[in-house]
Amino acid sequence: MDLKIGIAQSTQVVDVELPDDAVRDDLKSAIEAALSGESSVLWVADKRGAELAVPSERISFVQLGGDEDGRRIGFGA
Repeated sequence: MDLKIGIAQSTQVVDVELPDDAVRDDLKSAIEAALSGESSVLWVADKRGAELAVPSERISFVQLGGDEDGRRIGFGA
């Protein structure tokens, strides 16, 4: 599962490849808490175990992707 976080007043997008055992509902709850102001920082761990902190007031958008199995590449896609 992939997570993309847009940073306010920046063209940069933080792209995080989440672990295979990431729970979508838990992640959505953490994102909602950060966007609503309940939490001042959104903490996310990537597939290798590195942790990323994004200040909630700097988040402009969040895109939570699906599983990797659905991706198809090539002419037959």
